[in-house]
Amino acid sequence: MSSPVEPPAHAVAEAVERALREDLEPLGDLSAALVPADLVADARLRSRDTGVLAGAACVDETFRRVDPGVAVRWLRRDGARVEPGSVVAEITGPLASVLTAERTALNFLGHLSGIATLVSRFVAAAAGGARIWDTRKTTPGLRALEKAAVRAGGGVNHRGNLSDAVMIKDNHLMGLGLAEAVAAARRLWPARTVHVECDTLEQLRVALDAGADAVLLDNMDPDEIRAAVTLADEHAAAGGRRPLLEASGGITLDTVADYARTGVDLVSSGALTNSAPVLDVGLDIDVRARPGGTSGTGSDQGGEACC
Repeated sequence: MSSPVEPPAHAVAEAVERALREDLEPLGDLSAALVPADLVADARLRSRDTGVLAGAACVDETFRRVDPGVAVRWLRRDGARVEPGSVVAEITGPLASVLTAERTALNFLGHLSGIATLVSRFVAAAAGGARIWDTRKTTPGLRALEKAAVRAGGGVNHRGNLSDAVMIKDNHLMGLGLAEAVAAARRLWPARTVHVECDTLEQLRVALDAGADAVLLDNMDPDEIRAAVTLADEHAAAGGRRPLLEASGGITLDTVADYARTGVDLVSSGALTNSAPVLDVGLDIDVRARPGGTSGTGSDQGGEACC
């Protein structure tokens, strides 16, 4: 069974296939064709910075598709913390194959580990006051991978796509009242979560009376959020249903702690997936000749290729 922080296997396969097609069509790796066939790479994936690892499955799939003869042994897996100099995996196989797969593997690992790292910083700043939630502001085609990276960083996932839940935002209310929209969603999709965006306390009152499952408190400051939490708690104390409360809208690493202490259940930010800096991870390669080969042995390539 795969780890809860790993992405679905089919999403990994599809993303890696697209990435390798982008890199190798139509003629393959022209530079690697120059490398003597008897040269073997003994390589180490090494973090150059502090962070949280994510994307190991994409690295495995990349090397497997390029050459099943390349062996990858992981010393750290998704969700593990790394420091500068940490060796996260050891890779052995034909040098040409390792060089062909290198950039695609590093692109996935650096990007996804960057997301996991940023999420872990939000989680630490929230200090247990609220969970950290992602959004649909993801790279097209990479959503399942990026949401897995969010989990690796200690965050939790919002809806995966538009079919997962009903989310009623301002633009959905053109000619339709909020309470009417909630009722219509219940009729059409009785088994789906109904999530409502509220910009004001008055909208929140309507959402509470309508029985929304979750409420996004949008672009409110911490004091307004606290008032909204109080209103929801009073509604529940009077016999109503308390929905899941989410704070969202321009929340940063510098402000997340203030929002997490307001009493909301979740704090969401699109920056987790659309603005995370890449974690610097490199591939250090030693080269040797296969027994019986004719090439020189023991050379050190001195780190990852530039491009």
